[in-house]
Amino acid sequence: MTVLDRFLKYVQVETTSNEENPGCPSTPGQKVLGAMLAEEMREMGIADARMDEHGYVYGTIPAKGKGHAPAIGLIAHMDTSDGVQGKTTPQIVKNYDGGPITLKNGVVIDGFDFLSDLKGMDLVVTSGDSVLGADDKAGVAEIMSLCEDMTRDDAPDHGKICIAFTPDEEIGRGADLFDVANFGADFGYTVDGGALGELEYECFNATSCTVAVKGVNIHPGSAKNQMKNASLIAMEFAGMLPAWERPEHTEGYEGFYHLASMKGDEEEAILKYIIRDHDAVKAEARKQTVLRIGEYLNAKYGDGTVRVDLRDSYRNMKEIVEQHPEILEKAKAAFRACGVEPIITPIRGGTDGARLSYMGLPCPNLSTGGYNFHGRKELIPVQAMEKMVAVLKKLIAED
Repeated sequence: MTVLDRFLKYVQVETTSNEENPGCPSTPGQKVLGAMLAEEMREMGIADARMDEHGYVYGTIPAKGKGHAPAIGLIAHMDTSDGVQGKTTPQIVKNYDGGPITLKNGVVIDGFDFLSDLKGMDLVVTSGDSVLGADDKAGVAEIMSLCEDMTRDDAPDHGKICIAFTPDEEIGRGADLFDVANFGADFGYTVDGGALGELEYECFNATSCTVAVKGVNIHPGSAKNQMKNASLIAMEFAGMLPAWERPEHTEGYEGFYHLASMKGDEEEAILKYIIRDHDAVKAEARKQTVLRIGEYLNAKYGDGTVRVDLRDSYRNMKEIVEQHPEILEKAKAAFRACGVEPIITPIRGGTDGARLSYMGLPCPNLSTGGYNFHGRKELIPVQAMEKMVAVLKKLIAED
């Protein structure tokens, strides 16, 4: 089965995670995909392939050869973003001409600088009604294709390969129940990045923030000096955050406050933010800012009007990974051996590797080859997925 065949198969399983569900996995489709992957691994001859009760999938390919290579972990996540709801219907644009791509629902992919670099490739896109799911089913497909190659009798010599597929990465829980102690790897790589060649070991310090506002509803006709409109107070909270520190106005190492969702009426309003910064001191200052805004509004409208709840999701993994420069050099060499110049760039987001690095498994992030994750205009070149399989082969090869 080709990496494209695998990818098209996996995206048909709906695995959107759900932050509102405290269970693990947060949605049943993730276990459906997990069971599929475990079975496919067993069919390849990976005897210990299994899915645990929480939906984590593990498997090990024993070392072959002299045994000098380290045990390397390869990790991808099974869930997809809820950025655009709906079932994925992938389309293939063969021999892309470099121009605008009109999807089935009329959405047009155009105006991106990277498109000119993809001319002549075969692109997998959506119908325009949902995300594609290349984040991170492309990573899953690439790792599974590697597994198939490395379990053949004619596979090249390699060290022990430890495989894991995680649930709920998109909602910050992918490493919560990861069995690092029994995973068996000396270090790992998440295959969860974007454009071909990306190698990332710096990520945000990440915090989720829920702002709950309690109001008082009175009939508008007699509301003077009585009504306390929760929705308007929530808007006031949002307006007190700096507009220039939103995702749409930041890049590189610049942090942000991102309003991800809001709902409300006069009685109650809820704002959900994600707060991000690469710098730990600045990240803490951002948390203090939202807490101070809450205190100010409570002083203005009465105690208990605004509640600000913060939950740290992950930390910048640079502090851990830079202690192991050899694993970065190994990844760079694998890319270059396949004719791909590595692109060292900070992640403006996060991966399971950020949490896993602090759990004892240094774990930088590798590209999948995809673009425009979490939206209707998501796409991935078939040739990029094929190249990433080749990169992974070089990565695990015995020196």
